[in-house]
Amino acid sequence: MRIHLRKSKEAAVRRRHPWVFSGAIYKTDGKPTEGDIVSVYAATGELLGRGHYQRGGSISVRLLAFEDVELDEQFWVDRIQAAYNHRRNIGLLDRPDTTAYRLVHAEGDSLPGLIIDIYGGTAVLQCHSVGMLRQRDLIVSALRTVYGETLQAVYDKSREVLAREYAKEAQNTYLYGSGQPGEVLENGHRFYVDWETGQKTGFFLDQRDNRALLARYAPGRKVLNTFCYSGGFSVYAVAAGAELVHSVDASARAIDWTERNIALNQSDTPIPHEAHVSDVLKYLKSSDTKYDLMVVDPPAYAKHIRKRHNAVQGYKRLNAEAMRHLPKGGILFTFSCSQVIDRPLFYNTIVAAALEVGREARVLHHLSQPPDHPVSLFHPEGSYLKGLVVAVE
Repeated sequence: MRIHLRKSKEAAVRRRHPWVFSGAIYKTDGKPTEGDIVSVYAATGELLGRGHYQRGGSISVRLLAFEDVELDEQFWVDRIQAAYNHRRNIGLLDRPDTTAYRLVHAEGDSLPGLIIDIYGGTAVLQCHSVGMLRQRDLIVSALRTVYGETLQAVYDKSREVLAREYAKEAQNTYLYGSGQPGEVLENGHRFYVDWETGQKTGFFLDQRDNRALLARYAPGRKVLNTFCYSGGFSVYAVAAGAELVHSVDASARAIDWTERNIALNQSDTPIPHEAHVSDVLKYLKSSDTKYDLMVVDPPAYAKHIRKRHNAVQGYKRLNAEAMRHLPKGGILFTFSCSQVIDRPLFYNTIVAAALEVGREARVLHHLSQPPDHPVSLFHPEGSYLKGLVVAVE
């Protein structure tokens, strides 16, 4: 199948951006169906790349290669091996204190539409496109080639991330081996990860470095971890010697996981910890506890650009309320994982929150995702996690 681009729309692909938008297409040879492998050509007839075709959205092709290569079994082995080598080069492999990491980060690893997270001997994959879903057998084969006997299972958790019309036909299941959710280590901390029923692939691996940073600020402080999910920041704060740690999430299941993870890491001299099932804003407005370190890490408030304005207002309200409750010298770790909220907009939203409550504030750190969630130079949209550490006066 061939896709021909308009001459005026070739520049982005020539700059190795992996998305071909529908408006860039001049004509299509044949009638590709969802997930078909297609070749993309310039108006001159020059081959620009190959990728997966998709219908109905603004992105029509996700490019896997910018040269004349076959997307065969060896292609998948080479890409998975390259991703594996990158994680080895940044020191994430064979670490006795860390057994969970991201192996494939979509466009950041030149595999748009594919996420693979490693939890001990289990690989959990999410196919965000039908094209990737159709390649699962080759992906599993490549994983087995690269990891050998250390790979015990591959679990497919694509149903939640596929478009509705395709998700109903998908089923979360083990594609290789079998198993059940279990424990992993992150910087020496123990975590129970439920990749079968938890959010995303089971754990928010993208906050690993930021959790370690929080541990530097936590000793002796009263810490509130909002939108805590399974208590990642809470575990680090407890281990670092916080005076007390409170965890809040609207999900009762998340609170159960948080309490389980706190118990897994509890020392002989336990730090006071409380977990609350509550809406975060309601909790902040009703709490009498004087916290001096807060984590505000909400889920994505906007997944589409049309929701961006409402998302900005939501982030502003949330951060303003947090700042109202912080004492002079309090520390705020605040995040946005909404891709459509870029870094300048997020920064300005936090500025607006500080102005609303009339507080002086200093930025101590600009935060992002860790290096196992790499961002291609040619695809800046992959930089989705934004964070600030702010000292509030």
